[in-house]
Order: sequence, then structure tokens, then C-alpha cells
Amino acid sequence: MGFNGLKTAALLAVLTAFLVLVGGAVGGQSGMVIAFVMAGVMNMGSYWFSDKIALKMAGAHEVTEEEAPDLYALVRELTAYARLPMPRVAIMETAAPNAFATGRDPNHAVVAVTTGILRILDRRELAGVLAHELGHVQNRDILISSVAATIAGAITMIAQMAQWAMLFGGFGGRDDEEDSGIGGLVGGLIMIIVAPIAASLIQLAISRAREFGADEAGAKIHGDPLALASALEKLEMANHQVPMQVSPAAAHMFIIKPLTGASLQALFSTHPSTAERVARLRKLAGLPS
Repeated sequence: MGFNGLKTAALLAVLTAFLVLVGGAVGGQSGMVIAFVMAGVMNMGSYWFSDKIALKMAGAHEVTEEEAPDLYALVRELTAYARLPMPRVAIMETAAPNAFATGRDPNHAVVAVTTGILRILDRRELAGVLAHELGHVQNRDILISSVAATIAGAITMIAQMAQWAMLFGGFGGRDDEEDSGIGGLVGGLIMIIVAPIAASLIQLAISRAREFGADEAGAKIHGDPLALASALEKLEMANHQVPMQVSPAAAHMFIIKPLTGASLQALFSTHPSTAERVARLRKLAGLPS
């Protein structure tokens, strides 16, 4: 098992532990058993169906070569340079320009782009972005990204369930009814506060270094670091003008952070600054940063 495989296993273990703890807080021992079974199902699902889950979270749909011939041709060309299997191709119908890759391994990879990115980038810049996404496939970090999105989504869902449970009678199910009221209330409040932070920390576990690594790999695949640098600058500007509506749990998958504005997510950003990424790409091209 490689380093990314170990990180994926660690994330799955964290999900299991978190769900079991929540199950205990909500329903005592029986709740822990139910949560453990639920975690096992989610672990299997997040591995075998990571691509489908990620596409669903991002609102992307797969397209055929007949539907997007130019996009397929460019992906096929870059895939040949990278010596990778041809990935499936997906599109998100949104004006916000962005892209991501997902799947459990290079043989089950999907590269997804928005209609917005197809409009604002020229062919050279789009090639830089697609090479970056193939860099994620080549580095085999697409699985860990998809698993992190699934886990973050699950934790967010648990926090929402805790809110509803508190509104409609709190957390029953414990043997000691006297303690369940106050204990359940405190546990629910802690869950509501801690869960979003935990989701962000789970996403941070995949590390900002992942983006730097894909930038470098993509620049080598395409052979033109400045194309990606130019694309990143355009995407950064456009995403502030046209914010992308996407689940915060999936935000780390995209080439440019799609959520803007001050928020808890901004405090735990999984993306390095665009300026730093551009500076590194300029250095790769032999230019002053």
C-alpha cells in the first residue's frame, strides 16, 4: 500500500470512529452498533463508488465523445503524453469556471469541467488545466480526494441531523432518561459546533501539497507551465465574479476553491493561494516568480 493508500485507510478509520462516537451520544450502546454498521457501508461505498458520489456532489454528468468531441480530443492527447488510460469525461452545467478529477484509480478516473471553463479559457489554457487534473490521476491522489469529500459530507449531514434532533425532542435512546436530557443537549450542541470543524480538518488531511504536486505533474505532462499559470489567474478572477454553488464537502476537489467570502471553510482552506501556485509555475518555466 502506497502513502496515499495509507492516508485513505486513515480517513476511513476516522470516519468509522467519528460515527461510532456520534452513535453513542445519540443512542447509547445500540446507537454505537448501528453507527458501526453504517460506517462499514459508507466505507465500502466511498471506495467502490467514489467517482459516482463525487460527480453527484458536484452536479456533474458524464458526456460521450459525440457530445463533446473537442474536449475528448484534448483529453485523449494529454492522456497519451501522460501514458495514462483514457478517463471518462464529465461536464457541470454552470457559468462558474472550474474542473476536478475523481475515481479510485487511473483505470476508473473521471475528468470533469464546467461549461464556464470551456467558455473563458483558450485551448492552450484548457490543456494546462486538464493536464493538472491528469496530474492528480498520475499521482494517484484522486481516491483520497473523493473519500475526503464523502467523509466531509457525512459529517456535515450528522451535524444537520443533530440540529433537527434537538428541535424535535433531543437525543433520546439512552438508558438513563434523567441524564439523557441535559447530556443529549450538551452532546448535540458540541456536535453542531465541532462537526463543521471536523469536516474541514478531514479535508485538510489531504494537504495543500496535493495541488502543488498536480500543478508540477500537469506542467510536465503539457510541457507548458505558463499555460496553467495563465489559466489559474483567469479562474481566480472569474470565480470571484461568478461564485460556484457546490457542497462545501466537495470544495477541495476543484482546481480553484469554488467557495468565496468569509466562512469557517476559509479558515481551513485546502487550496494554496493562486499567487503562490503561479509563482511556482513561473519558476518551473525558468522565469522570475
